[in-house]
Amino acid sequence: MTNYVFLAIMEIGGLNFMHISLTPELEGIIKEKVASGLYNNASEVVREALRFMRTNEELIDQMKLNNLRAKLAEGEGDLEAGRYTELEQENMSAFFQTIKTQAQAKAGKSVNVKD
Repeated sequence: MTNYVFLAIMEIGGLNFMHISLTPELEGIIKEKVASGLYNNASEVVREALRFMRTNEELIDQMKLNNLRAKLAEGEGDLEAGRYTELEQENMSAFFQTIKTQAQAKAGKSVNVKD
């Protein structure tokens, strides 16, 4: 059974405080950071961790956006070079079934073709 340490935070003097539950492992990390002298108290460690989390999420979002833009540019290049397939409405099901079958075969799965 995991024991939790509770960090109570309240609103005093314009500051917002809240109650946070931490595992002993997380409490240990916070105590290590404060003991290192890099931070004056647990609140500074938590604030810095939250700022880092926000920055990390923003970087990940930017990387995803850059990847999407690169894939779009690749698709535009394929269109301009004539590397595409035109499909009629009645041929779409068969086309996508072929793609599915190829992907499953590549992954080593058996394929059940249904009409």
